[in-house]
Amino acid sequence: MNLALSLDRVPDHIARAIVDPHAYVEWDGLHDMLAHLRRDHPFARADIEGYDPFWIASKYEDIQEVTRKNDIFLSGVAQLMPTIDLELDRTVGFASEARGLVTMNAPEHMKYRRIAQNWFLPKSVRSYEDRFRKLARSYVDRMAEMGGECDFFKEVAVRYPLLVIMSILGVGDEAEDLMMRFTQNLVNIDDPDLTGEPAPKTPQERAARTRAVAEEGWAYFNEIAEERRRRPTDDVASVIANAKIDGEPISNNAALGYYITIAIAGHDTTAASVAGALWALAERPEELAKVKADISLASSLAEEAVRWTTPIYHFARTAACDTEFRGQPVAKGDHVFLSFPSGNRDDQAFTDPFEFKADRTNNRQIGFSYGVHQCIGQHLARMEMTILFQELIPRLQSLELAGTPKRKITNFQGGPKSVPIRYKID
Repeated sequence: MNLALSLDRVPDHIARAIVDPHAYVEWDGLHDMLAHLRRDHPFARADIEGYDPFWIASKYEDIQEVTRKNDIFLSGVAQLMPTIDLELDRTVGFASEARGLVTMNAPEHMKYRRIAQNWFLPKSVRSYEDRFRKLARSYVDRMAEMGGECDFFKEVAVRYPLLVIMSILGVGDEAEDLMMRFTQNLVNIDDPDLTGEPAPKTPQERAARTRAVAEEGWAYFNEIAEERRRRPTDDVASVIANAKIDGEPISNNAALGYYITIAIAGHDTTAASVAGALWALAERPEELAKVKADISLASSLAEEAVRWTTPIYHFARTAACDTEFRGQPVAKGDHVFLSFPSGNRDDQAFTDPFEFKADRTNNRQIGFSYGVHQCIGQHLARMEMTILFQELIPRLQSLELAGTPKRKITNFQGGPKSVPIRYKID
């Protein structure tokens, strides 16, 4: 097969935008390029200097199909970042040591997923409803005390989900600052506004800084794991610390990877979706009015918030063998990046995908990924967002933007980083 004649290639300017953390700040422009991919290059390869070649799946159905073929397209630690020396990645890079669920494959993946899966089923998370409602109400009360203006992301959206996930893990309130610093710095390394440091200039600097941030979190969670093994309690941290795989105690790396996955995925993604929803409602008073008139729409609002914001921009798969997809020759070892923002704007999957609809029905958004690696905490995320909307929206008498919202500088896990609002609340 003559690959040079067979390959469909991503236009160079789009490929460079896909890997550029700054391109995701220009959200509308990025979506224009993703729409171009869906139309003309739905599954195509990007070849740009400084990066390993990678395929981009931009269509909703293709993203689902790749994730369904999890025996051919394997999970791993590939990211949209410059090529890094493998030995450096092993010795300095954090990702190569993490034993998170998102990097595992069958049969290992399901064995580890089962450890905490029951804690995140709808029946289990509902037992936390009163606790989360009280927490949500306290943040709405705090908004009422702020004089009608605040940065919703900084004051509410990024804080409420953190306390929710700390509650699930069984982490005490005294660790809030550490957990905030850890979850924000690890995934926002390209954004000086969130880390307080310039973005890394080289892959080596990125790997070293990621490792430094990760080690602080690892040290803390290692203490948690050791304490839960000595004195188990009724929380997810104890379940993970005392888990066994094939009759053997879970390794420290696996336990720590589990904690970190839950902490980051459960915090940052929910924070982004909640902030994205308030941003959208502040610009669309008619959508806010719908929910005020019928608060049962809070659950569909939460679903639309995830679709609209799509806080995880991509996950990667690696071909386990030579294969073909959409008529394209994919070689063993090739990386395939699943563009979730693109899939969630696909007009073949959604009616009026570029419209924010609080009452959208049959919303099969893929912001929680899809298939065997669908987010283990999706039911928790839906519930905590719904509860916050139920507590906040009936009390809002008015809502508008008080400035220009800003998005995170990142090509992986993003969303708003500032949503200034002006409001009247009772």
